[in-house]
Amino acid sequence: MSRRGEAERREVIPDAAYGDKVAGKFINCLMKDGKKSLAERVFYGALDLVKTRSKDDPVRIFRDAVDNARPAVEVRSRRVGGATYQVPVEVRPSRRLTLSIRWLIGYARKRGEKTMRERLAAELMEAANGRGATIKKRDETHRMADANKVFAHYRW
Repeated sequence: MSRRGEAERREVIPDAAYGDKVAGKFINCLMKDGKKSLAERVFYGALDLVKTRSKDDPVRIFRDAVDNARPAVEVRSRRVGGATYQVPVEVRPSRRLTLSIRWLIGYARKRGEKTMRERLAAELMEAANGRGATIKKRDETHRMADANKVFAHYRW
């Protein structure tokens, strides 16, 4: 951990097509090995698939998926007197966004569809409707925090 104080947050550049900062961050997290143009093709292709399948605004579905996947609380390990406790803590807003994006991309990559566009589109649509592996992960995180709320007084 740095002794020089807080690390400064860099400004996220909005995406080219929609001018949305969340979409820009999503594309950056989707990117592998610096191949941003490929990540943009996959993302925009997935949004096109969402548009054809749902006949609804794909950006709204994307925002709903990210919002539905955001966790409110999580557990953090805290060592007290030789014992380690799982202490529930509230998730700060920037981490909420990061976790939801990470979970959406991770579970989209694990899906069984043929192309990444199809996987991402399916995961976004399921998350927007309150289903899917991403939502299951969020609920599991909330359940863990709820089960360990007796250790909440160890919060720091």
